[in-house]
Amino acid sequence: MPCRLLVIGAHPDDPDIRAGGLACTAAAAGHDVTFVSMTDGRSGHHDQSGDELVRRRHAEAAAAAAVAGIEYDVLDISDGELRPTLENRKTLIRLIREYEPDIVFTHRTNDYHPDHRYTSQLVRDAAYMVMVPNVCPNVPALGYNPVFAYVLDGFERPCPFDPDVIVPVDDELVERKYDALDCHESQMYEWLPYTEGILESVPEDSDERREWLATDPIGGLKEMKNTADRFRDLLVERYGTERGQEIEYAEAFEVSEYGGDLTPALAERLFLY
Repeated sequence: MPCRLLVIGAHPDDPDIRAGGLACTAAAAGHDVTFVSMTDGRSGHHDQSGDELVRRRHAEAAAAAAVAGIEYDVLDISDGELRPTLENRKTLIRLIREYEPDIVFTHRTNDYHPDHRYTSQLVRDAAYMVMVPNVCPNVPALGYNPVFAYVLDGFERPCPFDPDVIVPVDDELVERKYDALDCHESQMYEWLPYTEGILESVPEDSDERREWLATDPIGGLKEMKNTADRFRDLLVERYGTERGQEIEYAEAFEVSEYGGDLTPALAERLFLY
């Protein structure tokens, strides 16, 4: 029976960066995956802005979804102006109920970007409430609390990321993840390099850019390699010494206490153990 995975990020491209490998792996195995961006992305650029940029980022998200074999929804909240309001909480409660996920992924609350922090808070506030019938009664309440989990980050304070699950991503699906990221041109080749001061290093040729994307200083494949190396003990524990030592690329996730339990049987279904 297919599982339903929901990844809720603050901006178009956030879900792809942190959970794109899992999404491609799960979709290839026949599971249903949906990415949601809480904001419209209108602030994420140094040259473009407003509705023009929103249309561009919607198109990029749609193209990435087609590559990964998933669905992608972009909400109409202005980028940089997300707040943990009751209205936004209700939006998420309805969204989660309508999708009926087995697991919901999002950012952690200790994150540099306010949109990331408030996305996390909103998702956490929606957890449990998705089961309460008298809250948002126009959408039927779930009869269960989904598992809620956090995507990887590098922030150490007040507490470092502590993964419960690490998911290997094989070479073919790693390539698919980066083909999907390649669709987010405004971010991968313009805005993010601009913020890092390396815009001049981005190649002009599209094929060369795609190759650069996998090796660029912003992250690229080295980040997925670093994840596998950083949490090698979990890979060895789960897959045995020989297989665990051979895994080159991985993504990691931390289960939240706010949701349902990640049972061994559910983990096997969700993460293809």
